[in-house]
Amino acid sequence: MKRILFSSLLIANICSLDATYAAAPGDRVDNFRLLDQNGVSHELRYLSDAKAVVLMVQGNGCPIVRQALPALRELRDSYRDRGVEFLLINSNLQDDRTAIVTEAKEFGFDIPVLKDEAQLVGEALGVERTAEVFVIDPKTWQLTYRGALDDRLDYEKQKPVPTKRYLADALDAMLAGQPVATTRTQTAGCLVNFPERGRTSAHAAISYSETIAPLLQKNCVACHRNGGVAPWAMTSYDMVRGFAPMIREVLRTKRMPPWHADPQYGHFVGDRSLSTTELQTLVHWIEAGAPRGAGPDPLTSQTPVPSEWTLGTPDLVVEVPAFDVPATGVVNYRYPSLPNPVGRDVWVRGVEVLPGDRSVVHHVLTGIDDAQSQEVRVGQLAAFGGYSPGKNTFFYPDDTGVLLRKNAQLQFQMHYTPNGKSIRDVTRVGYYFADKPPQHPLRLTFLYKGNLSIPPHAKAHTETVEYVYDRPVMVYTLMPHAHLRGKASRFTAVYPDGRQEVLLNVPKYDFNWQTVYIFEEPKVFPAGTRIVFDMTWDNSAQNPANPDPDKTVRWGDQTWEEMNAGWIRFRYLDEGPDAAKTAEAR
Repeated sequence: MKRILFSSLLIANICSLDATYAAAPGDRVDNFRLLDQNGVSHELRYLSDAKAVVLMVQGNGCPIVRQALPALRELRDSYRDRGVEFLLINSNLQDDRTAIVTEAKEFGFDIPVLKDEAQLVGEALGVERTAEVFVIDPKTWQLTYRGALDDRLDYEKQKPVPTKRYLADALDAMLAGQPVATTRTQTAGCLVNFPERGRTSAHAAISYSETIAPLLQKNCVACHRNGGVAPWAMTSYDMVRGFAPMIREVLRTKRMPPWHADPQYGHFVGDRSLSTTELQTLVHWIEAGAPRGAGPDPLTSQTPVPSEWTLGTPDLVVEVPAFDVPATGVVNYRYPSLPNPVGRDVWVRGVEVLPGDRSVVHHVLTGIDDAQSQEVRVGQLAAFGGYSPGKNTFFYPDDTGVLLRKNAQLQFQMHYTPNGKSIRDVTRVGYYFADKPPQHPLRLTFLYKGNLSIPPHAKAHTETVEYVYDRPVMVYTLMPHAHLRGKASRFTAVYPDGRQEVLLNVPKYDFNWQTVYIFEEPKVFPAGTRIVFDMTWDNSAQNPANPDPDKTVRWGDQTWEEMNAGWIRFRYLDEGPDAAKTAEAR
């Protein structure tokens, strides 16, 4: 049986994809993930509990699509309670998400439109025209029907009512457990331009040495190196070739590179995502057989990492008191503290944490136990920052810092997770000092809701927390945090005049990557601005990380419990050098 979007390029050799190939009924559809016009994530394999998945090709301005959508909505409403999922997909080069939102409002359709910006899904499905329908069976992920919705619409003419109901007949047969009688029909619709389709020879000529290896070095090797956090190292062409099928899969499902911010909103430092061109280049090269070509292999001569400290040698390194992590059981949070060993007031401009054993250290918060500070305790506890899996490390913004007083205690929150064997952990923390007092003390806002109650089997349960700044502020970073059921999060600013601005949208939250999102240009908000933090959880059986979908989930420290924690790093605009000297916080 043929397979579209093949998941294994290595059988005897890496095979190449026929550029003229189009998905036929009976072919298997590989997984993909795309955002819809509203920034919501949709993954094909997540719909494994559906009875059928209907995917219709949408395009702005196409009259046949516009005329077909009311009938598609009626079918969606009719089959919704029978477990059929309806989605649209847009692979048009000329349409962006903003334009799709406008089209949806004007023509009144509320079915999610998945934006296939790189055209990789449309290419592999063999999409030719808009208004074409693809029906997928989630039990086998095979295509059971492709073609027209019905026989009502044609170019510049239409019947009053259809005489053949192709899609409805296919769905009825599937729901009845019967084979689909008509599996393929012709579709009237607007042609979709796929400029890369049919360029297999050009894709096979993409240079590994000059294009692919530098792309991997730029975007992947920082983690995929010897001693890195990734499970395998990109040390040669042979390694990349061997993992080529997996690279293609994680790119199509957006598991890699690990960057989860919606590109529609905001620009952030250290964006790890691939551009559309980079994504197309890498996937097309793999689909062409991942050819070696001529030239040297840049991955065989990588520069060693100069230091275990990514920020350079710290001014102060302290060891958190050693702790013996048991092989099994639950370890409650530990809160060790140490006196400030410097013997004087110092301003901290950055902190880096090196866990003793990453397999048992879930996270570390580094803060201050300072009776003179007016910061609330949670602000002191994470005043300097911390460590969690995948968390990026960075210096504080220029001319800001956090005061460590002479008589204060260094405070730590240690979360250990047993891994099956007894381990002694000795975690180190490096502190970087400012040469002189900064102009502005750096502040921290912590948004959370302690009385969480996430219902059993809820696929998308959302809670909202708000905070109003009564003084003008400059916001530098945002960080959402949840546990294993975390699904999506969003920060929105509501200005005093009522205007709203999405600051950060994370459509697919990933517990394994606790990213701090640093604005390329800090955001300034007037007094009275309200920050709205939304967190969404998936407490259903569809969430493979869910410890128990039958339970009502509440706030708790352990990963089988949940949190909706939103961290905001900021400074007050009306605080200058005098405030920095006293560091008196509200």
